[in-house]
Amino acid sequence: MSISDSLPAENLNFKTAIPVEVSAALIFHQGSLLITQRPAGSHLGGLWEFPGGKLEPGETYEHCLIREIREELGVDIAVGELFAEVSHDYPEKCVRLKFYRCELRGGEPQPLGCAAFRWVQPAQLSQFAFPAADAQLLAKLIPAK
Repeated sequence: MSISDSLPAENLNFKTAIPVEVSAALIFHQGSLLITQRPAGSHLGGLWEFPGGKLEPGETYEHCLIREIREELGVDIAVGELFAEVSHDYPEKCVRLKFYRCELRGGEPQPLGCAAFRWVQPAQLSQFAFPAADAQLLAKLIPAK
């Protein structure tokens, strides 16, 4: 008999109590915003997002962004002000995201660590499928009609 045989079904849905800390970039360039598509087969694969990633131990949100954007897109950025902070509970984990305004400093984006990227106008964001955690941020970015 395994431990799962003796536990009620509701106790089998484990979720980490410590949120996953994520830093994401809002890279504006000539009125457009850079979005990336998550690789198929990854958590939330195929959805669009703002580039960034998980903090490594001892890393600041800003340093995480510089590293992640270089790894994902092969470009250098300058990290600016904090634009929004969002927490979201997925069934399997909780995430805390910090979104920073960023400026492209060097290079041309390439899809190195993402399936694709696009420059879009804020009004076009609603045409793309984003993770649920991004809903509050999207509401701030998409202009009211």
